[in-house]
Order: sequence, then C-alpha cells, then structure tokens
Amino acid sequence: MAEQLLRHIPVMLGEAVEGLSVQSDGRYLDGTFGRGGHARAVLSRLGPQGRLLLMDRDPTAIAAARAEFAADPRVSIRHANFSSLAEWDETAAGLDGVLLDLGVSSPQLDDASRGFSFMADAPLDMRMDTTQGESAADFLAHASEREITEVLWNYGEERHGRRIARAIVADRAATPFTRTGQLAALIERVVGRREPGKHPATRSFQALRIRVNGELDALQQGLNAALERLKPGGRLSVISFHSLEDRAVKMFIRDHSGRVKNTRRGPPVAAAPARLVAVGKAQFPSAAEMAANPRSRSAVLRVAEKLVEQKEGLA
Repeated sequence: MAEQLLRHIPVMLGEAVEGLSVQSDGRYLDGTFGRGGHARAVLSRLGPQGRLLLMDRDPTAIAAARAEFAADPRVSIRHANFSSLAEWDETAAGLDGVLLDLGVSSPQLDDASRGFSFMADAPLDMRMDTTQGESAADFLAHASEREITEVLWNYGEERHGRRIARAIVADRAATPFTRTGQLAALIERVVGRREPGKHPATRSFQALRIRVNGELDALQQGLNAALERLKPGGRLSVISFHSLEDRAVKMFIRDHSGRVKNTRRGPPVAAAPARLVAVGKAQFPSAAEMAANPRSRSAVLRVAEKLVEQKEGLA
C-alpha cells in the first residue's frame, strides 16, 4: 500500500498550484496531466465559471483524465503534446495560468511494459505517446555510432557515451536491442559500477528517453506557446527534474525579461521588450517532501508572470 501511494504523489503540489495564483473564474491549462494530482488541486479552487484544460501526450493518462473529469462541465481534455497547446481552440480565449510537470511520470516509470526503467526487463520502447513515433529500440537499430554518442552526451552527459555507442553498434549486428535488460546489461558491462547507489545505465536511459520523445524541443515550443496564450498577469508554473530542462526554463524566463544580453564576443545585445517576470526564485522540495517521496529530490519549480505588453513609442 505504501508503495502504491508513493507512485501517485504529485511533486511540489502546494508550491506549483500557489504559483498559479488561481482565481475562481480563471482559465487554466495543465499540460502534463499524468494522474491528475495538480489538476485536482487547481479544480478545487475553481468556481462554476472557471475552466480547466487538460492535456497529455500519453493515451493512458488521457484515459484516466476522461474517466475522472469528462462529466465536469468546467473541464476540457485533449490528447496531445503540450507543445501544441496554442493550436487548441480552447486556449484561444487566453489563459490565466499554465502548469507543466516535466519529464517521465511515476505511472510511466512503474509500468515496466513502457520500457522507461532498467529496473525490470521489458520492451525497449520509452515513448510517452505509444500511438506514434519510433521507439528507443527503433532508434538504436539504425543510428550511427556518432549519433548514439551525441545523444548520450547531449541529453545524459554520459562521459562513456562513445564506448557505449561502439558496443551497441558492434553487438546489434548479431542481436538487435529490443529489451531494457539487454541494454542495461551492456552498459554495465562497458562502464562497470563506478558510482555507489547509481546504476551505470541511468544517464543513458535518460538520454534515450529525451531523444525518443523530443522532450527539449517540445519544451521550447510549449514555453513559446504558453507565453502567447497567457493573458497579462497570467502565470507560468514549471516543474523540472534535470538540469537540461531547468536550464531551458530559466533561460526562457530570462530571455523574455527585458534584460540586456551580454556576449563574450562583441557588444551587448539590445534587450527585447519585457514580456515575463520571474516570481521569486527557484523553489525546491522540502526535506519532508523528499523523505516522503524520494522521486521529488531533483525537482525544481520556477514561476513567471506575463507582463502587460507595451506598445511601441509608449513608456
């Protein structure tokens, strides 16, 4: 029972929802429904005139959303990547808040058949949306040694990426990589156990997952779409789980804050008009939350507010 509860604890629930500054008649979008922890908290603060828009790229998550919320007239549900939120007609009226809880969800990790984890042997899939795209097995079947090396370094900062890639290419000729256990065993054989308490396949699995799902591109597109759809005064609340995501969110807020950009070469770049302002500093889980839910340990929450856009020629 304790293990079951751990799986569905929403990370930084209070902080993320507080960051949205929910108004009872507001219009909010949860772009990563998961299993609805954050969505329920937002909905509990909405009155009859409020609206909650739910998105997720995972069809299993959308099925759960429809089972629980389809009958609520305040709720609309869409199976799609949050990167396409501006394409949804429901967002055209403007949003008072957008919440994104990035990365892989606990239900995805805990379902061995999805192939996200090396803790159990399963098909090497890793797709968040199982209805489209190539799986991790598909990618490893055709990618060159250089492509695999670049993915492992760029998305996992895996220092042994070249050795791992070389071994994958050498071994796949005889036996294609189709199982998580098969890939994890190869990585452990090549790298060895160098970090106590950390499986040597951790970085590689993260990197492949990010590549297969196009997560960083989707994040950039989603942030841009959220900025366009937010009303002045609307809030963006984003929870990240690794440095690549958090860096992208931090830089996005900074780049739209109206600051002059200093460059190493050449003069400073003139700032574009400010469109966002950070609300406080980055927030992290409390010691109590990390003890209750170890998966929250790497979480970082950043909140920003959309500013009233100034017209040219006006102060």
